[in-house]
Amino acid sequence: MKKIAVVVQRYGNEVNGGAELEAKEYAERLTEYYDVTVLTTCAKDYVSWKNEYPEGEERINGVRVLRFACDEERDGEEFHYVRTRMVELLEREETEIDEAFQQRWLRKQGPYCPKLVEQIKKDKDEYDVFLFMTYLYYPTVCGIAEVKEKSILIPTAHDEPYIRIPCYRSIFNGIKGLFYNSSGEKKLVDELFDVKDIPCAIGGCGVSVPENIDMEAFKERYHLPDEYVVYAGRVDVEKGCKDLIAFWKDYNKERRLMYKAPVTLVLIGKVAMEMKPVHHVISLGFVSDEDKYAAIAGAMFMVLPSPMESLSIAVLESFSLRRPVLVNGNCMTLRDHVLLSNGGLFYQDYDEFTVCMDYLTDPDRKKEIATMGKNGKFYCLSNYEWNGIIKRLVQLIEG
Repeated sequence: MKKIAVVVQRYGNEVNGGAELEAKEYAERLTEYYDVTVLTTCAKDYVSWKNEYPEGEERINGVRVLRFACDEERDGEEFHYVRTRMVELLEREETEIDEAFQQRWLRKQGPYCPKLVEQIKKDKDEYDVFLFMTYLYYPTVCGIAEVKEKSILIPTAHDEPYIRIPCYRSIFNGIKGLFYNSSGEKKLVDELFDVKDIPCAIGGCGVSVPENIDMEAFKERYHLPDEYVVYAGRVDVEKGCKDLIAFWKDYNKERRLMYKAPVTLVLIGKVAMEMKPVHHVISLGFVSDEDKYAAIAGAMFMVLPSPMESLSIAVLESFSLRRPVLVNGNCMTLRDHVLLSNGGLFYQDYDEFTVCMDYLTDPDRKKEIATMGKNGKFYCLSNYEWNGIIKRLVQLIEG
C-alpha cells in the first residue's frame, strides 16, 4: 500500500474543530486504501497551543498518530499585537511586509513546532504523498516547503485578510494538488493565486444524521416555542453572531410595530463573546449531538451569519434534515451553497435580511419553504456523501 502522511495542527477524539475533524475523517477513511500516518502536535487547544497530549506514537481508531511537542505556547498579548499590526500592513496595499515580520507572524500564529517540520524533512522519502490540512498554520507553510513535490493541500481557505500575506503564496504555487471544501472556496483561491494548472477536486465533509429524532421532547425540555429559527456553531463575533443578534432585535421591533408576533432565535454552541439578554433570543450553550440534531430538525430554518466559511457543516446538517437556510451572502461559499442547491436564501445587509425573514416566516409559503428543504437534501446527497468524497480524494492522490 502507498504510504500517506496527513499533517494537521491538532488531532484527537477530544479535538472538535471543523478542519481537524475533517482531517480525522479523511485519515480514518483512507486506511481502506493506504497506509496512513498522522503527523501532528501535542496541542489540544488552538488558542494556547499548550502541550496536553503526550509526545510520541499512538493509535486512534486504527490510525497511526505521531505527536510532537510545540516549542512554545501562544502569548495572547504578543499575538494580538502581531495580528493587529499585520492587518494594518495588509490594509496598506502599497506597503511591503518584510520577511522577518512574516516569519514572526507564522511563529505566533503557530503551532510553533519545529520538531514536526524536521520529521517531515527526515521522512520525506518514506511517504508517497503528504496531505496538509489548513493553509494558515506554521506546520503547513514550513512542512510544504520541505515536500512540495509530493504535497496535496486541503486549504480550508476563507476570504480573510491573512490569506493575502505573501508567505502563503509559496504554498499554493508548485504543489501537486488542491482538495477544496466547496466550489466557493475554489473560486476564492482561483482569484488569489495562480493555481489554474494544479490538479484539484472538491471534497468537503459527509454528514450523517440520526434517523429517529425527538423534536417535541427537545422543545419541551428547553421550554421552546413551536416555531423558532436556529443557529448552530460557536457563538462568536467572528462568526457574525453579534450582527445577527442586533439584526434580530431590530427585526422583532419592526414586527411589533406592524402587530406581528416576534420570531424566536435559538443559539446552540459554545458562547465566545459577551452577550446581553435580548428578548426572543435564547442561548442554550454547548449541547449534545442528539440535542443539536433535534434543534435543527424542529426549527423553521437555520440562519448562518458567518462572513467567512470554506464549507459549513451546519448548512449541510440543516440540508440533510430538510431544513432551508438563511446565510450571509457576503461569504462566497455560503452563497454558492444556496445558489447551487436552491435550498435557501442569502442576505448582504439588514434590508435584505428583513425581506428574507419575512419570506421564510410567512405561513402562506410553507409549501415553497418545504421544497427548499428537499432541494437542500438532494444537494447533500449529490455532493457531500462520504463515499463520493473519498473516491475523489483517492483519484487526486493517484493522479
